[in-house]
Amino acid sequence: MAGKIFEIRWHGRGGQGAKTAALLFGDAALSTGKYIQAFPEYGPERMGAPVQAFNRISSEPIRMHSGVENPDVVLVLDMTLIGQVDITKGLDPDKGVLIVNTPLSTEEIKRQLNYNGKVCTVNASAIAQETIGKNIPNTPLLGALVRVTGILKFDELIEDTKKKLEKKFRNKPEVIEGNLKAIERAYNEVKTE
Repeated sequence: MAGKIFEIRWHGRGGQGAKTAALLFGDAALSTGKYIQAFPEYGPERMGAPVQAFNRISSEPIRMHSGVENPDVVLVLDMTLIGQVDITKGLDPDKGVLIVNTPLSTEEIKRQLNYNGKVCTVNASAIAQETIGKNIPNTPLLGALVRVTGILKFDELIEDTKKKLEKKFRNKPEVIEGNLKAIERAYNEVKTE
């Protein structure tokens, strides 16, 4: 990845944790010595409204400070955004990867989107419900992202995320454990074509 900037776009709805996922992923990449950017797109956000967040990762300093126009990976936290938001905008069908939180197959998502690029699916909502007790699909999608891209090692992601969660939820060990289990399950359960 020398000199290459790897770009990620997250699509979700306000309250689903797209911004938090981008920050957690950015922190995990930073802890491995990479240069990172993690930022949301601000607008009239409110609970349930479509939101976007972004990451840039590189082995060299990142000098650009603009929106992500041509992401290498797009993650979709809420499949109801399909048809409402152009989730494949700027994604190269020959090189890019689309990861969708859905119980549907990769073929069904490709058909719905009329998209011929690489699509991966994982039921992050079900995983979150079972491990965390809430439908917050952001942390499971971190596991899927690492599995599909290999941009970070799984252990690096888990170690850094555990540290961040321990600071935020030090009196709630079940939240920490649930999120780590969610990441691991999505890492193992993501479906690629």
